[in-house]
Amino acid sequence: MFTLALTFPLVLVLAFTFTLALTSCSVSYKMSGASIDYTKTKTLQIADFPIRSTYVWGPMGPMFNSRLKEMFANQTRLVQVKRDGDLKIEGEITQYQQRNKSVSANGYSAQTELSMTVNVRFTNTKNHNEDFERQFTATQTYETTRSLSAVQEELVTLMCDDICTQIFNATVANW
Repeated sequence: MFTLALTFPLVLVLAFTFTLALTSCSVSYKMSGASIDYTKTKTLQIADFPIRSTYVWGPMGPMFNSRLKEMFANQTRLVQVKRDGDLKIEGEITQYQQRNKSVSANGYSAQTELSMTVNVRFTNTKNHNEDFERQFTATQTYETTRSLSAVQEELVTLMCDDICTQIFNATVANW
């Protein structure tokens, strides 16, 4: 009896402590990574980014523009509008180039690096402290034994994904 009398209060104290710990701690997960106050910010305006680079691959502009809009559509609840958005993203593709990355033992290029740079102007009409203008760059490397035309679409797709992720993180993820 003495053991049961001592054990019952101990169980109550443990249950109370466990309940208190569960209710006092809360963890919030956002699957998209976006940290947007949807009570204040409801719309997003994304302008098409023109290509201002001297070296151009035609499909790159539409590929980048559609990927950027798609990323925000899939990972936020913001309504995309043509003008007067609460958030505004605009800019241009300023660089697209390739350069030798490594040289083989016989003195020829072994790898080529392809890079893409995008200049972004971000405006948050609800909080101008978050406004910025910044450049984002992505690179991909390919073996020089392959031609650029054989790998270009795949590499540009990867670079567009990378830059769009960087832009998303800088504008709405607030890491």
